[in-house]
Amino acid sequence: MSITIRPYQEGDAHDIAALYNRHRDNPNPVAGGITGDELERELAERDTGTFLVAVDGGRVVGTFGLFHNTGRRSARAGELIADMFFVAPAYRNGVITGRLFTEAVEWMVQSGCLVLRLTVNPANSVAFKLYRRVGCVSVGQTVPGEDGNVELHNYIPLVLRSVFADLGPEVRSALGGLNSFGTVTEARDDELRSDVRLVDGVRTVDYHLALGDFRITASVDVDRGVVRDAEVTGPDGTSRALRLTEPPYRVRAPRRLEPHRFGSGDLVGELDGDDGTLSVLAEGHHGPVFVSTWPSCRADRPAGWREGEPRDLDIVPVENGVRVTERCGADEIVATLTLTEGTLRQDFAFTSRPGRIFQTVGLRQGTFVHPDGERHPIGLGLGVRDASEAVAASQAVPSGAELAWQGTSWEIRLPVREPVRLVHSGLLERGLTAGPDGVARLRTDFRPTAARTDARTDAETEAVRPARTAPTRGAGRRLELTASAAGVTSWKEGTTKVLRSPYPRTRVFGYNPRWSAGMWVTAENSRFGRASGLGWGVRPAAWEEKHPLGLFAPRERIGWELTAPEDPAEPVRADIQAPDSEEEIVLWLTPNTPRETTVVLDSAGTRWELGSAGFRQIWATAATVRLADGSWLDCRPADGAPEEAELVLRTTPSGLLIGCVSPARRPSAWQLAVHSATTRS
Repeated sequence: MSITIRPYQEGDAHDIAALYNRHRDNPNPVAGGITGDELERELAERDTGTFLVAVDGGRVVGTFGLFHNTGRRSARAGELIADMFFVAPAYRNGVITGRLFTEAVEWMVQSGCLVLRLTVNPANSVAFKLYRRVGCVSVGQTVPGEDGNVELHNYIPLVLRSVFADLGPEVRSALGGLNSFGTVTEARDDELRSDVRLVDGVRTVDYHLALGDFRITASVDVDRGVVRDAEVTGPDGTSRALRLTEPPYRVRAPRRLEPHRFGSGDLVGELDGDDGTLSVLAEGHHGPVFVSTWPSCRADRPAGWREGEPRDLDIVPVENGVRVTERCGADEIVATLTLTEGTLRQDFAFTSRPGRIFQTVGLRQGTFVHPDGERHPIGLGLGVRDASEAVAASQAVPSGAELAWQGTSWEIRLPVREPVRLVHSGLLERGLTAGPDGVARLRTDFRPTAARTDARTDAETEAVRPARTAPTRGAGRRLELTASAAGVTSWKEGTTKVLRSPYPRTRVFGYNPRWSAGMWVTAENSRFGRASGLGWGVRPAAWEEKHPLGLFAPRERIGWELTAPEDPAEPVRADIQAPDSEEEIVLWLTPNTPRETTVVLDSAGTRWELGSAGFRQIWATAATVRLADGSWLDCRPADGAPEEAELVLRTTPSGLLIGCVSPARRPSAWQLAVHSATTRS
C-alpha cells in the first residue's frame, strides 16, 4: 500500500464525491449524496486555501481542506478553517491521517496563515482525541451546538513562526526533522472543557513543545492572535526568553458595539455594528424572525450564517432605517436598509461583485410553502434536502417564484427576483445582481398571521391533539430517578418501556458523548442563538437527590422533580426551577422507539404526521411519538408553562431525541403521558 498525498487536481471532484457518498460518516453529508460538479463548486465558493488528496494506486482514499469560509463560518485574518477531513475506514489505523494533518499545517506556515480552526463531533472519540493529541485547544464553546460540533483551534504554526528567528541552529535542525505534531506537543486530555487561562485579564492558552532535546513554552493571546511570551529550554535545563516576531497580519477584535435599531410598531430591525448582521424582531415571537448576513465588499470574504468576521463599517441613520458602507481599498459596497409597513428593503450598490448573503428564517414552527406549491412543516430535511454541510448542493429557486413561511403569529413572504438557493427550508443563500440603475434590491414582507390570537382555543387544541385510548387502569407505573446518572434511568407503564437508557454505562447518543439517563435536564444556549443554537444535553452537572423523584444541582442551582400519580391514566408531570440561569432550560428524553418511527406534531396550530426518517430536526408545540411496542408517548407543556415553551425533535443514528425547551429564568412544567393508541382526529 503506497499512499501519495498531493494537492487537488482537476478531475478529482467526481472521485471525491464518490468517496463521500460511499460512507455515511463522511464529514459533509447531504441527503441523496453530492455530485462531482457540486463538490467542485463548493471548493470554489469556500475560497479554498489548499485541498489535499490522499491517493492509493490512483484511488482517492482521503481528503483534507483548508478554507477561508465554509458557509457556516468565516475565518479571521491569519486563520484557515479545516474541513472535509475524511479518511476511508480501511485506512484509519495507518499513518495517512497524521500525514494529511501535518502536510496541511506545513502549507499554512509557508502561506502565512498561522491559526487552524476546525470543528469536530465530540462523540467521535477517535477524531476528538486525535485533534487534542496534535495540539488543538478549546477557546470558546465546549459543548456541541445545534450543528453537533465543537470548535477547536491550533496555534502551533503561530508559535513556531513567531519564535523561529530567535532559535539556534540546533533547534532549527530539530524543527526541520518534524514529521508529525503528535510527537511535539504535550498530550491534552479529551475532556469537553475550555483550555483558556486568564492572565492579567487576557485570555491565553499555553503550549509546551518538544523539538528533540529542546523544549519551547509559549503563551498565546487568543483574542489578538499573537504570542505573548515564549522561552526555550536546552538539554542542560537552562532557559532563555525568545524574541518574538509579529505575525504578517493584524487581527481585528470585535468592538462589541450596541446594535443600531430602526423600525416601529411590532417590527424592529437590529444591525450589528461589528459584522453588519441584520436581525428582524417581531412582537410575540421568541427570538428574531429573520436574520440576514452582510455580503462584504470582498466576494471571497462573505459572512457565514453562524459567524462573520468584524468589519470596518460606516453606519448612518436614514429615514426608517440605516445606510451601511464598507470600503476595501478601491472597492465599496453601500447598503440602504429600511423597515416600513411590514416590508424589509435591502438595497445594495457596489463597485465590484460582493459576496453572497445568507438569510435565516427564525420561525421554528409553521408551514413552509415550496415554490412548487407543496406545503411542508418548517424543519431540517423537510421539503428541501438539508445542504448546510455543502451549500453548493442547495436547490435553486426560479426567478419569479415566491417563498412563504407561515407561523403562529407571523407570516414571511419573499419574492424571488435575485438569485436564490434553498440550503434547507429555513435557510437561503442570496446573490446580488445589479439592476439597470446599478442597485440590487432585496425585499422581504412580514405580516401578522390572519385571525390568530395569542391563546389557542379549545376547539383548535382538539383539532391538533391526536385522539387517544388510555392504558388499562391498574397496569402499574415504575420510575427510577438516579442522581449519578443525572436523571430517570427507567420508566415503565405496565409492560411498556417508555425510555431508552444505557445506565449504569455511558454511551454516545447523537452528538452527546455522555448519554446515561433516559430523561435529564440541562441549561443550554439559546434556541435562536446565531453562533451555536440549542445544544445536545451534554453540560456536566453534579446532581443531588432531593427525594426519590427530585434532583438538584447546587452549582447551577437547577432543580427538577416529577409528579407521577399511581394511576397510569394520569400523566407524569415534570417541574423545573432554574431562577439564576442565563441560559434556556431543557428537559431531554430518549424515548424507546424503533429506529424509524411515526411522530404526530402540533406545529403552529397545524397537525402533521411524519416518519422520523423524513427530517433531521423539527420544532413543535406538542408531539406524540410511537414507542417500540406500539404505544404512544405524548409530550406537551403543562398548565402554567411559559408561552415560549416548545419541543424540538431530532433524528439521529442513535435514535429519536426530544428536547422540551423553556426560556431562561422562568419555571417550566411538562406533561408526559403514555397511551395505547392514537388515531387521526
